[in-house]
Amino acid sequence: MLLHSPSKCSFTLSKLRFFGLRKPKNSSFYSTSHKRGCPFNTFWVTLFKFIIMGKNNLTAELITFVEEEIMPRYEKFDKAHDRRHAFTVMSQSLQLAKDLDVDMAMVYAIAAYHDLGLENGRENHHTRSAQIVRDDKRLREFFTAEQIETMADAVEDHRASNNKPPRTIYGRIVAEADRLIDDSTIMTRTIQYGLANYPTLTKEGHIERAVQHIKEKYGRGGYLKLWISESPNAERLNKFRVLIENEPSLRERLGTIYNEEILQ
Repeated sequence: MLLHSPSKCSFTLSKLRFFGLRKPKNSSFYSTSHKRGCPFNTFWVTLFKFIIMGKNNLTAELITFVEEEIMPRYEKFDKAHDRRHAFTVMSQSLQLAKDLDVDMAMVYAIAAYHDLGLENGRENHHTRSAQIVRDDKRLREFFTAEQIETMADAVEDHRASNNKPPRTIYGRIVAEADRLIDDSTIMTRTIQYGLANYPTLTKEGHIERAVQHIKEKYGRGGYLKLWISESPNAERLNKFRVLIENEPSLRERLGTIYNEEILQ
């Protein structure tokens, strides 16, 4: 959801400035949804709600640090793992955690760091992301050594193909948030990943790769697991599986998405 009204956008911006947030330099704060007419996406609306509700220990300093130093690192990743995806995981993590007895600043930072290991490729990116958390001395300004280790474990446990369940509630939150079940988003990200990593495939090849990946991950008996019982993902996954089992319709939608991505 984007706020398209200029008046709503300016209102929200002014309120965030009131809470001590500034426009970060070279930041995705403005550029993420600027082309669509407003500098806010769902993540910022969610974050604003948490700030005004006062139900968290998020600080302007931590938020500004993540915006200026962490979010720009996602700009070099493929479209399936760019800052828009990071914002989605951050937003979903905050939403899932709102009724749980957890440290909201940790939830926020875990989601922000969860895919940074992609800087060295997709293979084992979850373990590299965890090491980035452990090695980033700047996090010591906001968290204790024990908290940082818990955060690193959570980041490492987020990957869908992991066979073992997350070790902590923080790992379950970010893993569940990363599994946001939205059929259009999943299919789009699958095509985007294929275009970025398999550029020599034909349209038919991309569709075939996408169908097989979606079946292996999201189909009945697939490797994807859900970890938060309160999450709406279970119902969404069942609906998505109805589409997956109607392969002609699945292929048709993937073909449409492919055509749209090629034109961008």
